[in-house]
This record gives sequence, C-alpha cells and structure tokens, in this order.
Amino acid sequence: MRHYERTHIAFDDRGNEFVIDEYRDIPDLDGLQHGGAISRGLTLFKTRDGHEVEYLAPGEFSVRIPGEESGVSVWTHDPEHV
Repeated sequence: MRHYERTHIAFDDRGNEFVIDEYRDIPDLDGLQHGGAISRGLTLFKTRDGHEVEYLAPGEFSVRIPGEESGVSVWTHDPEHV
C-alpha cells in the first residue's frame, strides 16, 4: 500500500517550479499470522504531473521528463532537506 508523506517544492536552474510528492510503500499486514517488526518500506517520489523523480542528495532531485535524454536537476529549500 502506498502512503502519502509530504510535498516538496523544488526549482531547476531556470527557476521552473516542480511540485514533488513523497510516498512510502507500507506492507499490507492483513495476511500475517505472526506479528513482528516491519519496516515502513521504500520512499518514492513523483511530480504532480506523474514524472518519475530520483532522490540524489539532501535537497536535490532529478526529474525524468519525457523526451529529455537526462533528468532535470532540481533543488528544494525545505529546511528538512538542506
């Protein structure tokens, strides 16, 4: 199950804004017979337009735009990532 975590506003070097949503995959616990420690799963980033986003470093992402050979580097000034 995918769970929404938060939204990041990021900008490329031309000042274009990218709205990036952060999700976390959470395992479905209904089928487990024995309880135990379970990790929260992997983090996934996507733009509001549905483009894939790769986390590069704190505050830095790469957005994959169709037709572009390489990803567009974007940065956020969110204090949690700087």
